[in-house]
Order: sequence, then structure tokens, then C-alpha cells
Amino acid sequence: MTSIVPQLLLANPEQIPLRPAKAIADFGSTLIVAPHPDDESLGCGGAIALLQQLSIPVEVLVISDGTQSHPNSRRYPAPALRDLRESETRTALSILGVNAVTFFRLQDGAVPHKNTSDFEPAVACLRDYLSSRNFRALFLPWRYDPHPDHRATWELLTAAIHTANLSVRQIEYLIWDWDPLQRKDATLLVNVELWRLDISTVIDLKQQAIAAYRSQTTDLIDDDPEGFRLTPQMLAHFAHSWELYLEQTQ
Repeated sequence: MTSIVPQLLLANPEQIPLRPAKAIADFGSTLIVAPHPDDESLGCGGAIALLQQLSIPVEVLVISDGTQSHPNSRRYPAPALRDLRESETRTALSILGVNAVTFFRLQDGAVPHKNTSDFEPAVACLRDYLSSRNFRALFLPWRYDPHPDHRATWELLTAAIHTANLSVRQIEYLIWDWDPLQRKDATLLVNVELWRLDISTVIDLKQQAIAAYRSQTTDLIDDDPEGFRLTPQMLAHFAHSWELYLEQTQ
């Protein structure tokens, strides 16, 4: 199957097969990889809650420090903003029932990609991290996400998986492709399977987790006119009773 992911899929996502919660009951120990603090709740909050309810071990790895969301704030300079966003992550994950989280703390807006000199050292650190665990499934950002940090995160993790010679399920989730002003055409590879996960029983938990990110969804930080804030229109894409995933099949 070959298609254009953003244009065709997101126009009619309800046509993608819907799987019940029990479909992830055999995932085993699972890692959720977030490029920034909040991506795990936005893209995978429902899956996290369901995995936890199924007594499947879940850990979250946050790649960047999130300090570029409000770079001009005087009340929240970079160290304070990093601490705030990590605190929000812990609160969000506690709502979803997860305590295990690791903050990799790469520079927000400059996550290493395969053409940068700091890519291989970052891959080596991630390889060691993955090798010290026994994950059977990894949730990663979509490889063609419009945000460069998301694409770089996919590159880092897939390179680490390869160098560690691991065999794990690789499941990708969309974030910024939901914004029609940012999405780009991308060819869907033949070894990627699309499916939706029914999260209707935990959608309230997911919304509570997203709301825990007050720095990203409210005027909590009001001294940076250039500061980032998720719009109601963007948040609406993460209020569905399902989540959309693309799973590597080979």
C-alpha cells in the first residue's frame, strides 16, 4: 500500500481500522518517546493509560528540555522553565498512572540529527539506555513530522535500536501533521501499517494529562509575547476517542 499520509489519511481518519483496547494487551514492556515534554500525552496519552490499566510496564523518555517554548520569559529563564516542564510531565504521567520517566535534556530546538556532529554521541547514549532495559515496544514520533526535533528524535531512536541490535515493535504517532498549515506530503512506505486505538474509556484521563501542561495550554507564562501556546484548534485533534498509529511491520 502506498499513499500520501497527511493529505489522504488525515482528511478521513475514521476510515482507518479501529482496534479495541485489548489489542495492545500483548505489547509487553513499552517505552514512549517524546521529543518535548507534552508530546507523550498529546500523541499517546490514551495508550499510556490503557497499558497501565493492563498492568503492562510503561516508561517515558523525554528527549529535549523544552526550554524554547518561552525563550524570552524573565520569570522563567531556561533552568526554571526546564524544571517547570519536567514537573508538568510528572504530574501528567501520574494522572495516566505512570511513574517511570527519564529526561534526556537535549537542547530544545536543536535535537541532533544524522547530519550533525553530535548525532553519534547521542545515539551511543540512547543505545546504552535501551540496552539497559528490556522494552518490547517503542512509541516514536512520526518520521516525517513537520517539526525538526520530532524527525531528529525518530532518527536518534531508530539508529540506537539498530546499533543495539534490538528487536522491538516500532509504533509512530502524529503531532504536527494534524495542523493543515504545517503538514507536508510524505509517501507511506509499504512496511507501515495504520491503525487506530480505541481510547474511549480513558479519554478523560488523557485530557486531564494534557491540561497538566499549563505552560503550554494557558497564559501561565505571560511575560513572553513570542511564547508558545497550543491553540484550541490544535488541542481539538487530541480530543478524539481514538489515537492514530503507524506501525513498522518489517
